[in-house]
Amino acid sequence: MNKPIPEKLSTQIDAGVKLAITKAIERHRRLGESISIWQDGQVVTLTAEQIPPLKSDD
Repeated sequence: MNKPIPEKLSTQIDAGVKLAITKAIERHRRLGESISIWQDGQVVTLTAEQIPPLKSDD
């Protein structure tokens, strides 16, 4: 039987996945590569110039 994942662990996993996605998108932007996203019920390809830069907390 599967044991439930503790809330704290699942929160950490979610945060890690979101961080990895953010880093991958930023890498595509910096390298000039496009990405495809789901928008308004369809797949849309964004050029690197259309990807918003990562916000800095400086």
